[in-house]
Amino acid sequence: MNPESLVVCDDVARTYGTGPAAVVAVHGSSCIVGSGARIAIAGPSGSGKSTLLHLMAGLERPTRGTVSWPALGSGDERAQDIGVVFQSPSLIPALDVSENTALPLVIAGVAEPDRAQRVAEALALLGIDQLAGKLPEEISGGQAQRVAVARVLAQRPRLLLADEPTGQLDRAAGQRLLDALLDATDHLAAALVVTTHDKAVIERLETRWTMHEGRLHTTIAPAVPS
Repeated sequence: MNPESLVVCDDVARTYGTGPAAVVAVHGSSCIVGSGARIAIAGPSGSGKSTLLHLMAGLERPTRGTVSWPALGSGDERAQDIGVVFQSPSLIPALDVSENTALPLVIAGVAEPDRAQRVAEALALLGIDQLAGKLPEEISGGQAQRVAVARVLAQRPRLLLADEPTGQLDRAAGQRLLDALLDATDHLAAALVVTTHDKAVIERLETRWTMHEGRLHTTIAPAVPS
């Protein structure tokens, strides 16, 4: 059975600015992310991989080409189907871990009983349920990044896009976070796309793409057993 196409980029490009000062972050790039995918987009800083991820998420519009989400909803429904994890956790200092995790659900109008269940499930999936009542200042950087992931997983997305999620963590903490990401996306049957320049992360994902100077190159390689 062929996987559903969750996001399709067709000859997308993204340019910032105009005239001589214009910067092309992504040149004409095409790719498909299917259901169940586990994809690493590798490349150095400034190669355009974060911009491509933002295009996939619908956070930015392409200057040229099209991005479509054939198997996902539209509008607010699609926003719930796509979860984005950024490099910085960006937790609200005045809210505890449970409240930070619940925030997108509150904004989306999810009823309290369902909200509480989703938050508890997400924190348990990330192994941080014991931190539920703690404030961001009371937890470590690695724990804060797990909270950021839990906040996205509580939405129960079908597509999870993670932008350098281990970039601010040491190797051990990064591997633990990746373990949790893989376990959680397996549990949710969600597709996972990770941008990274970390070789240890790249080797854990079965499909490897690379970006160089804004150009996407898609390749497939077997995952290295963990």
